[in-house]
Amino acid sequence: MTGLRLEQIEDGGFAEVQWLVEGVPESVIVHRDGDTARAWLNICPHAGRSLEVAPGHFVKTRDGHLLCAAHGATFELAHGECVGGPCRGQHLVAVAVEVRDGEVRQR
Repeated sequence: MTGLRLEQIEDGGFAEVQWLVEGVPESVIVHRDGDTARAWLNICPHAGRSLEVAPGHFVKTRDGHLLCAAHGATFELAHGECVGGPCRGQHLVAVAVEVRDGEVRQR
């Protein structure tokens, strides 16, 4: 699957991409943090639903956490841990990525 240009994501923001993860097409959330990126499957561990409020649109709380639009779970962005809501202590499934030549790619 193709990568995503880091510059396409606002610093501190999110993008949604479709990538093959372990051979399965998946919706993946990519978060930009300066010159680095993190990624997780777009699946809330609480109910298995996507996290976005609308296709490709994610919400960040005032505390800087990713918000699941379905049931209000919040996830810190360093490790994808749920820090509030119905799945507290669970984690988003990480997708290994790297930024190479300005492009976010799966490792």
